[in-house]
Amino acid sequence: MHVARLFWVGWLFHLKSLLLSTFFLLISVLQPVIFASIAFFMWRTGSREGTLLDIALGAGLMGMWSSTLFGSGGAIQWQRWQGTLEILVAAPPRFLLTMLPLTLATATNGLYAIVATLFWGRVLFGVPLEFEQPLLFLLALPVTVLGLGLLGLVMASTFVLYRSASAFSNLLEYPVWLVTGLLVPVSLLPGWAEPLSWVLAPTWGVRAIRDAAHGTGDPLFAIGMCLLLAAVYLAIGTFTMANFERLARTRATLSLT
Repeated sequence: MHVARLFWVGWLFHLKSLLLSTFFLLISVLQPVIFASIAFFMWRTGSREGTLLDIALGAGLMGMWSSTLFGSGGAIQWQRWQGTLEILVAAPPRFLLTMLPLTLATATNGLYAIVATLFWGRVLFGVPLEFEQPLLFLLALPVTVLGLGLLGLVMASTFVLYRSASAFSNLLEYPVWLVTGLLVPVSLLPGWAEPLSWVLAPTWGVRAIRDAAHGTGDPLFAIGMCLLLAAVYLAIGTFTMANFERLARTRATLSLT
């Protein structure tokens, strides 16, 4: 119960903090709407396969990934700048339990992107919001958030070791959009790109959401793969977070930027 309360309070606190950030509101709401509008107009003038609902969901998940990438990638660095990193590390709970709610909050904040693009597409472009398997669709959303949040935990504990972590975050945004099938089908990419997509939770998250929306494929399999990858990310994140603490204590660089 203590761990559950710690997680709940931390997640709620960080989610409220993100909602007060203009930057995160822009990348979670405004940016996906702009990309969705461009994609809608391109779809109308072209003859590509797919539906407007696919475009809206893809643009929303793009915003979710951006929120997770920038929020989790700089999570530890932000705590340093705010002067709270030492307090979090010295607190009785394990450092992992205090950082996990933050990374999950960044992914949860990305749900606004999906809501915004679906609303925008429905109002302006008449996107039909008809889901063949609504229960599985609602299940796929939190599973995707979980997968992205735990992937963010790995990023939070590894990006901090690089001085150019912010630039590295910018570098990863567009390639992941492509390789996970958010922009174009993975089958259109070079053959070596498909195995890379298998180890990324957004790939299975978008597949589960789209399969549930259209009633095609096997959304339960995609949900299961997303959960499996989340467990792998948790194991990796536990190791890398402990390694970060060890290196910071050994080198006495915990509060150094």
